[in-house]
Amino acid sequence: MRLPIYQIDAFTGEVFRGNPAAVVPLESWLPDATLQSIANENNLAETAFFVPEGDGWRLRWFTPMVEVDLCGHATLASAYLIFSRLKPGATSVSFWTKSGLLRVTREGDLLALDFPALRPKRESDESVRKAVESAIGNSAAELWRARDLLALLPSAASVRRLKPNFDAVARLDTFGLIVTAPGDEPGVDFISRFFAPAKGVPEDPATGSAHCMLTPFWAERLGRAQLTGHQVSARGGRLACTDRGDRVTIAGQAVLYLEGTIEV
Repeated sequence: MRLPIYQIDAFTGEVFRGNPAAVVPLESWLPDATLQSIANENNLAETAFFVPEGDGWRLRWFTPMVEVDLCGHATLASAYLIFSRLKPGATSVSFWTKSGLLRVTREGDLLALDFPALRPKRESDESVRKAVESAIGNSAAELWRARDLLALLPSAASVRRLKPNFDAVARLDTFGLIVTAPGDEPGVDFISRFFAPAKGVPEDPATGSAHCMLTPFWAERLGRAQLTGHQVSARGGRLACTDRGDRVTIAGQAVLYLEGTIEV
């Protein structure tokens, strides 16, 4: 069986930046084991698969190791493919997912994700704090939890120079670990990095789902709804974020890197 495959860099306007995602549009679902094997073979943080459903698409995301409930950059990449190749006249697309209905709309040169807000709560367990600080080799000013653990570090410099122990991060009781601090660049409100080694993603370059938590966290702290985040991985990613109560808007650009076919 020959299947189309696209590799798209998300949350960037230029190739070799942002977060690369593989996107495989399907006419009908393949066995889950085959989907997982394709994602493992691609060896990217996420591979997205979608099939037509109603007036939209059913969308699923896989790391090289597991299927996940929510992924921002691969959703952005999937929408980019639909807007650019499958329905070039469309202004919005709808995806049915494990996290409910997700919509993506065109907003100028950006694609805007309508995602659920993940409002964090303070993590009060001192054993968790000690485990996090040991894993990252740095003191956390504050520790918060939603789907992921979020460590607020003392400065942007401490986020940038962080060299975590991935084995120790993988042992934490969390999907992933976010580290964040106030922005240190003009026009950037906060910076972050994201680690999920237990899920096959040691460091993710630009993570939409992490900003479902970062957006309400920083909106409350800074007292305004519209924010710009910079994920300061080696590839980097810029995300325009809006806190809308129980939802967040996360917007960015995307660019096609690769188009081809796979045989399974």
